Order: sequence, then C-alpha cells, then structure tokens
Amino acid sequence: MATAAEPLLDDDLGAHAEPRPKYWETPMGKKVVAGAAVALALAVVAAIWLWSSAPDYKVLFSNFSDRDGGAITASLDQMGVKYKFSEGGTAILIPAEQVPSVRLKLASQGLPRAGNVGFELLENQKLGTSQFVEQVNYQRSLEGELANSIQAVSAVASARVHLAMPKPSVFVRDQQKPTASVLLNLQPGRALDQAQVSAIVHLVASSVPELTPSNVTVVDQNGTLLSDTSAKNGKQLDPNQLKYVEALQANIVKQVESMIAPIVGQTNVRAEATAEVDFAQVDTAAEMYKPNSPPEPQAIRSQQTSEQTGPGSQNPSGIPGALSNQPPGVATAPIEGGAPAAGQQQTTTGPSSKNATTNYEVDKTLRFEQKPMGGIKRLTVGVVVNYRRSIDPKTGKVVVKPLTAAEVAQINELVKQAMGYNQARGDTLNVANAPFDGVDKPAEETVDWWKDKNNLPLAKDVAKWVFIALVLLFLWYRILRPVLKPVMKKFDEAVEMPPEPEPEEPEPEPEPDYEEIARIAREAEEQKQVIVYKSNLEMAKTLAQNDPRIVANVIKEWLGAE
Repeated sequence: MATAAEPLLDDDLGAHAEPRPKYWETPMGKKVVAGAAVALALAVVAAIWLWSSAPDYKVLFSNFSDRDGGAITASLDQMGVKYKFSEGGTAILIPAEQVPSVRLKLASQGLPRAGNVGFELLENQKLGTSQFVEQVNYQRSLEGELANSIQAVSAVASARVHLAMPKPSVFVRDQQKPTASVLLNLQPGRALDQAQVSAIVHLVASSVPELTPSNVTVVDQNGTLLSDTSAKNGKQLDPNQLKYVEALQANIVKQVESMIAPIVGQTNVRAEATAEVDFAQVDTAAEMYKPNSPPEPQAIRSQQTSEQTGPGSQNPSGIPGALSNQPPGVATAPIEGGAPAAGQQQTTTGPSSKNATTNYEVDKTLRFEQKPMGGIKRLTVGVVVNYRRSIDPKTGKVVVKPLTAAEVAQINELVKQAMGYNQARGDTLNVANAPFDGVDKPAEETVDWWKDKNNLPLAKDVAKWVFIALVLLFLWYRILRPVLKPVMKKFDEAVEMPPEPEPEEPEPEPEPDYEEIARIAREAEEQKQVIVYKSNLEMAKTLAQNDPRIVANVIKEWLGAE
C-alpha cells in the first residue's frame, strides 16, 4: 500500500513545494555578481589611469593654408609623429614634448610655406635679370616683410600690403609720393582700437622712403575703413590726447573727493572737472636791443685813432715847366687895418688831420623758449555736498540740516588746494550744498548673511557639491565596499599567506575495518528510511487537512482493490 501511494503523493504535493531561488541568490550567482562588480571597478580604474596618462597635446601650427596643412601632415606621417586636429581643423596638435624638435625639422624642410614672401626672394637672383624684374622682386619682398610684421599683432590673423611706388623723375613738378594699402584679416571676435591702427599706419610709413602716414589706407576683412585718410595735414584728433584729458579730469575728481570724503562721508560728495589742455607745441626765439643806461659804464668793443700833419710849404702844383719850378714870390696880403709891424715875418701852416673811431658793445638779449604740449589752460570744477544727516534720539527720525557757511568756506578752500586753483589762469570753482535724493530715508538695517539674497547662488553651489559628496560616499559604503571587501580579504590572505610547511613522511594507514563500515552503512540506510517515512506521513496529514476528497478517493481505491 505504501509503495502504491508514494507516486500519487509526490505528484499531488509538488505544487506545494518551496520555490526555487533566483540565480543571483545562489552561491554561483553571487560569485558571478561579485566578479562583474570587480571587473567594472577595474575598468573604471583603468579608464581613469588611461585618461590621466594620456599625452598632453600642444599646438604645432595654426591658421595655415590647405596646401601647407597637407605638406605638414605628410611630413609628420613620415616621421612617425602622432597628431590630431583641433575643433574646426584650424590647428595641428602633437604631444607637447615633441613640439620643439618637430618644428625645427619642419623648418629645415621649409614648412610651413607662408603666403607672404619676404627678402628671401632676393636670395635666388639669376644672372642677367633685368632692372624691372629686380624692382618688382624688391617691392614684393618689402610687401611680404611688412605683412609679416603686421601679423605679429595679436588681433591680426593675416595681412596683405600693396605698395604703389612711382618712378623717380628728374623734374620736381612730376615727382609723386608713394602710397600704401593694407588689408587686415582680424581674429574672430577681435577688433583694433584707433591707437593700434595708428601704430600700423606709422609702421608702414616708416618702412618706405618718402611715404607719409596720410597716404596709408588700412581696411579690414569686412571692408571697413580703419584709417582716417581725410586729414591730410595731420590735424585729426589724437586718441592719446583724449585719453590724457580724461585721465587728468579723473585724477582731479579723485583728489577732490578723497579730500572732502573724510569730512562729510564717502557717499555725500560728488565732483566733476573739466580741463582745457593746450596741445600746441610752441618754440619762441627773441632778440631784443635796448640802449645802455647812462650810469652804467659803456663797454668799448674797438677803438681806432689816426693823425696826419704836413710841412709849411705847399706841394708843387701846376703845369710842369720852368715857371712852375721857380719859387713863389713874397706873399702879400691885403692891408686891412694897417701894415704889419717892422721886423715881423708872415708864415703859412701846412695841412693836418686827426681821426678817432670808437665802437661800443650794443645791449642785446637773446631768448629761446620752448613750451611743452599738454599744458593746462583752464580748469573748471563743480562740487556738490550733501546735507548733514543725523537721527533724533527722542523721535528716532532722520533729521537733515544744511552745512554752515564756515563749513562751506572750509570745503571751498580745501577743493582749491586739491585742484591746484590758479586765478591768473582763469580757473573757476563752484561748491554747492544741496540735499541728495533719499537723504531723509531711514538707514537700512544690515541683513544677516543667511538672509541675504546675494548669497543664494553661493549656497546653491555649496549644496550641489555636498550632495555629490554624499552620493559618492553612499555608493562607496553601500555598494562598492561590500562587494570589494571579500575580494580584498582574499587578496590580503594571499599576500600574507605563511610559507608552506615542509612535507612530512606519511604515516602508514591502518587496515580498514569492513564490519564497522557495513554497520555504519546499515544505520544510515535505516535512518534514511525513517526520515522518508516521516516525511511522507507529514505530507499525507497535510493533504488530508487541506483536501479531504483526495484522501477519500485514495481509500476507496484501496478498498476496491482488496
């Protein structure tokens, strides 16, 4: 009976058996999951190591032409140098430690071949070249050198220079001045200020003989005229002069406000200044003469004296001959008032002359005066001072009072000292005491740092990084650490494994007791039968309690069989 019921009990009770465990809950599944986690961790570590040990790429060349790019990459392939292109393909990148050596090797090959040819064009002049070809090559070389010099400006990507150099003429009326045109290709998002444009203009003008800055035209890649060619006489407004005036006015305002702020407060004073600056450079030469004053001794520069006297007889005169050589007779004078006294002889004197020349030094003053440009012609300063603000201790309200006349006068004197007031120059100063807007409002209370809205972005950043740190700690302590702990433990045991003991000689095994083995086998078989019987009995009881109809049918079959 028991043997016939066993198959029926096994089939009927199979649905009530315990569910099979899932694969990852089995010992083998746990080992597979642990191995996958370890492999994932090792892959992450390897990726981080490869990322950190990747070579640092630096720019070899940038902004090159397509032809130069192809020649450079071909040479790099021949040299076995790894390279890659930057985003957009505007630069070639190679490992940083190879940049200097590769540049020298490519330079020996003439790479990159820039579009602007300099004076190296004149190195390969052929014998028998005409003068026209020599002049053209020289002009091309000069244009290329100027373009290379302009490209050294950080905001300029590339440049082209065109020179119009007329032929020299022996006639002055036929002589013409050279002109130049510069086309600039600026870097993306960059622009040149007026000072940089002026520097490029003067660079080109200084490199070509007889080329004036007014004959240099600068244009960018958008067709915008950067240089002002309308001012032929150099009378355009210099931006450096404007900067000088602005800096001068700002310095005066700073001096005035720093002088008055300690008295009335940093926010209670406003000042503005206007400066008229003379940028004309004047050179004066004066030569003045004035007569010497009588009391002062006169300085003699030179003095000449000549005196000449002759004998009493006159020199012979008349027509040469016998009559002219005879001595003259006794000279007689007309008697006027009577005859001369007896015994008195009348004589005549000869010619005599005396000349004296004296030269005196002239009082002369030579004056050379050179006035530097940038002198101040006039200063105009205006200062506004706020009313004095205080809080009434009784009512707690804000009380506003104007400054006294003595305080305004004191501020006026301090401002004059700060600005360098000069009445002879025509400087003007106006100090006004007026209430500012909102001066009667109550003082703002200080807000705590945790209530200040300006600190909200900083708090968000701190919270973000704290959240990331917490997530990383959770992943480490809850996932990675439990998975890696057995592996690390086995690794430590493998590392710290003691040395193996020396093998000992095996002891002789005793002869097996066959009777004892048979007895143990019989006891095990009996124990197994008892366990199977008890298990079947418990299953039958459970089945009778849960479904009595099946048990009744089984009993009917047993009775019918008997």
